[in-house]
Amino acid sequence: MLRFLLRRLLVALPTLFLVIAAAFFMMRAAPGSPFLGERKLTPEVEKAINAKYGLDKPLPVQFVTYVGGVIKGDFGPSMKYRDKTVADMIGEGFPKSAILGLSAITLGLLAGTGLGIAAALRQNRPADYVATALAVLGICIPTFVTAPLLVLLFGSKLGWLPIAGWGGVRNLILPVIVLALPQIAIISRLVRAGMIEVLGSNHVRTARARGLSEGRVVVRHALQGALLPLVSYLGPAVAGLITGSLVVEQIFNLPGLGKYFVVSALQRDYTVVMGVVILYATLILALNLLADVIYALLDPRVKLS
Repeated sequence: MLRFLLRRLLVALPTLFLVIAAAFFMMRAAPGSPFLGERKLTPEVEKAINAKYGLDKPLPVQFVTYVGGVIKGDFGPSMKYRDKTVADMIGEGFPKSAILGLSAITLGLLAGTGLGIAAALRQNRPADYVATALAVLGICIPTFVTAPLLVLLFGSKLGWLPIAGWGGVRNLILPVIVLALPQIAIISRLVRAGMIEVLGSNHVRTARARGLSEGRVVVRHALQGALLPLVSYLGPAVAGLITGSLVVEQIFNLPGLGKYFVVSALQRDYTVVMGVVILYATLILALNLLADVIYALLDPRVKLS
């Protein structure tokens, strides 16, 4: 296990460095400036601002300075939000995005797994066709369509739920459902395919021949193998959800990390965009590593060494 973790770490660190380098130089190559939208600045003021944020130095020097700060845990100050550092903004937005994302993936796992198992056990029957149709529908309809529809129905028409803002549990219901619907569709398809494959395997047929109940066969002998495709998918999916959904946070006016990222990208706030990109890349690498470990624990045929 230790050798496996060290080997993956040796791969993850160069990957993270390449992500940082690509994001840094792409942001600098984009047209515009963090201070372009402000009133006309005199050359002296503009020079002083550039010197304050290190923008007057050559790009390679800026990059080396930035990476040195990141290694120390310093992502720099925001160029648009006065008196705020990038770490402050991540600290404010990330917990809200994490609560939203974890709630959505939990709902997606529970509903999607149940739907996938039910479809697999009733393969090529009406229940399977209905579940498959719902899954395809959930995958095809994007969140920027389902979110306004749910807001219009449950918020404006019926008045059952709040449609914006961050408050109690009721404020989370609509955004969590919007984020969970595509996950339910994808997870149900993965679980259905995995369950159908496992149900036809030799060890499941042996368990049935021994007279075990269908429920015991599914839970103790089939479900573990059926979840293997799901484990590989969950790594990047969870990372994407807990770092914030750009569209959903904008529609429901949630003060999460996704909203900060969109606003900062439009305003050319380089340091905030870089901080979110680094956080997202780190989460993907860490969760993919966790997924590999869980995969090996679920499937004894896979060895870590």
